[in-house]
Amino acid sequence: MKRILFFLTLFFALLNLHSEDKKMKTESIVLGAGCFWCTEALYESIPGILTAESGYSNGKIENPTYEQVCSGTTGHAEVIKVTFDPAKIALARVLELFWKTHDPTTLNRQGNDVGTQYRSIIAYSDEAQKKIAEESKLKAAPLFKEPIVTEITALTKFYPAEDYHQDYYRLNSHQPYCRAVIKPKLDKFKP
Repeated sequence: MKRILFFLTLFFALLNLHSEDKKMKTESIVLGAGCFWCTEALYESIPGILTAESGYSNGKIENPTYEQVCSGTTGHAEVIKVTFDPAKIALARVLELFWKTHDPTTLNRQGNDVGTQYRSIIAYSDEAQKKIAEESKLKAAPLFKEPIVTEITALTKFYPAEDYHQDYYRLNSHQPYCRAVIKPKLDKFKP
């Protein structure tokens, strides 16, 4: 009887150990590259990216609304929280694509979107992410004629945007803005 209990205990311990190994480890970073509708649509198309959630970060008030952020008075940036599987895509690759999806040399502007909420920003969660972000910026610098003005800073707080902003392109691809701005970006984007 003791042997049976021993083997059952051992069996379930090994089974539990095996299931722990199967749990996916994820990582997240917050990126701002202008309008979050465009950035979200681009990142959702990349293998290894699990979610791209539109939101606001690094401002002065709690739970800002879209209207408050658009006023330019809250200090928040329009961002996406990118959650990815580091076994499938490294943070360095996530950031390499970040530099390719927008113009990081224009201060507080991406195309026709103008204001501090449209600034280029990488909001890191820890020192390891900060180091990778700074290294990726140095690596990307020669790709641009002008200096990169992207803010690399600690994430203070991420606030998810209102529901109607989430998966905007997927749910509204027929809208004129999506057809005129997002679709052409997706068409030329090569992850």
